[in-house]
Amino acid sequence: MRILHVLDHGLPLHSGYAFRTRAILKAQAARGIEVAAVTGPRHGAAEAEHEVVDGLHFFRTSAIAPAPTPLREWREVSRFAGRIKEVAEAWRPDVLHAHSPVLDALAALQARRSLKLPLLYEIRAFWEDAAVGNGTGREGSPRYRVTRALESWAVRQADAVAVICDGLRRDLIARGIPDEKILVSPNGVDMTLFGAPAPRDAALAAEIGLGEETIGFIGSFYDYEGLDVLIAAMPALVAKRPRMQLLLVGGGPAEDALRAQAAASPVADHIRFAGRVPHDAVERYYSLIDVLVYPRKAMRLTELVTPLKPLEAMAQGRLVAASNVGGHRELIGDGETGTLFAPDDPHALADSVAALFNDRAEWEARRARARAFVEAERDWARNVARYDSVYQIIAQGGARASTRSRPSPVQA
Repeated sequence: MRILHVLDHGLPLHSGYAFRTRAILKAQAARGIEVAAVTGPRHGAAEAEHEVVDGLHFFRTSAIAPAPTPLREWREVSRFAGRIKEVAEAWRPDVLHAHSPVLDALAALQARRSLKLPLLYEIRAFWEDAAVGNGTGREGSPRYRVTRALESWAVRQADAVAVICDGLRRDLIARGIPDEKILVSPNGVDMTLFGAPAPRDAALAAEIGLGEETIGFIGSFYDYEGLDVLIAAMPALVAKRPRMQLLLVGGGPAEDALRAQAAASPVADHIRFAGRVPHDAVERYYSLIDVLVYPRKAMRLTELVTPLKPLEAMAQGRLVAASNVGGHRELIGDGETGTLFAPDDPHALADSVAALFNDRAEWEARRARARAFVEAERDWARNVARYDSVYQIIAQGGARASTRSRPSPVQA
């Protein structure tokens, strides 16, 4: 079977979105499925119309000229639909697998009209809620309502729908989407990428100025991640654990505000910013952190969507503490595989993390349980099998047979 994945962006760009896509495509290829991907105008400049990255085939769509909303989005969908059609006619897949945001689904639906191919639409987050979380939208605004309506329409038009967590599934059911049309394909990790945890990098610790009692966050600095809550918790945490230090690795829209908040903190000398680091150096920074903290704020986005970073930390045998929002509850068992604390509450965060450091005797068992959970429930080698039956069902219901000989992907 051949699957053409329709993406907002992909490798060689680095993002949680790109890494989830890589994991899916690699795991499917390992199962004998032929895969390729076409990225949309928002991927940005590429070296060629067709690129092979990490052994995976990516077909690129050229960008459009700047234009105001909604003209820009309409033009993006139109250009992307044309490129999907062009690639599909050359490569001849059995199924189109479009991944959110909804613009990708709209482009795939437009292309499908002439291609007569079945379409699986996978939602990783609702675009309107992601905009609120990123600070570029407002819940209940006209744009929010229009985007939500488009999402619901696209879901109804697709032959099947996949979501990354139960929170998104429940939301779609509340919109009237039949439960039997929805597949839950949860966030996962490629366990082959995670061996034994790297030993503490003493040279890097000395360079940064870290002691041996450190909490931290590695990822993108968006407001919804709640890093301001984490910084606000540091005075109380240092009062309980005087040697405690915080290491923040990454960057993003909230970085300037977070740096200013940290500089004004009475425990500013306990807070370190490492900035953005090369992907191949991230493991060195993980080695310095005793507990990874994910203090996401309580909002629709975080209640509905499961993040990837805690799973990656658990796969590496790292301890995790996270706010008690819906997305985290699907991943972390409080007191079993991690620690959950009340969201938006610096004192609750400080109390929970301090208690965790007071119970070091339990750390090794908790690390082992967390990694075992990821191996059993969230390894992509197992997760990706969930797509197989859905592909077969919608392909059999399609109008096009798939027995003809086909060209190699590089000819598309």
